[in-house]
Amino acid sequence: MKRFLLNIFSPFEKVFHFFFPPLEWRLPATLVFGTLLGIGFTVLRVSNATSYLSDDPKACVNCHVMSPQYATWQHGSHARVASCNDCHVPHDNVLKKYLFKAQDGLRHSFMFTFRLEPQVIHVKAAGIVAIQNNCQRCHQNLIHNISIKNVTGENYKVGNGHLCWDCHRETPHGRVNSLASAPYARVPRLTSVIPEWMEKVLKK
Repeated sequence: MKRFLLNIFSPFEKVFHFFFPPLEWRLPATLVFGTLLGIGFTVLRVSNATSYLSDDPKACVNCHVMSPQYATWQHGSHARVASCNDCHVPHDNVLKKYLFKAQDGLRHSFMFTFRLEPQVIHVKAAGIVAIQNNCQRCHQNLIHNISIKNVTGENYKVGNGHLCWDCHRETPHGRVNSLASAPYARVPRLTSVIPEWMEKVLKK
């Protein structure tokens, strides 16, 4: 019986030894792990990373370079019926949506953190496909009986046809959307990264 139990638990013992260091290393390893965990949570808090899981357009202005895009959307007709994600993120299925958001978010955060963003932000190829398909998804009642219904983002990639905004150039961000195009745009201000309880302690 003892040998039988040892055979059952021996794989778990190997796993235990793999994840848990020898006794003399446990204190330093715990300190390092705790420090890295703390830094990770701090980065999530400061970057407001959890806001990107939502569909709230305010998440898009966590980075100040997106202020012109937010302002032009907010003052356009789309603000009444669609959020940023309604246009810029695929809606085929939930997994594809959040995978796209993760890839786009990582690229954006890298670019904005290291100040690599261009003066005029242009949508990338994957974004073009998503936006074109979403235009058709929302406006299918208007285009269902005309030839443009065959113009999809995928077709555009191989040179077939135009995109919706080739004609509708003012929708929804206008023709000019550089950092200097809306210098006095009123956009939601970023909330403090310091938790309320800590602010109260610091004020005392």
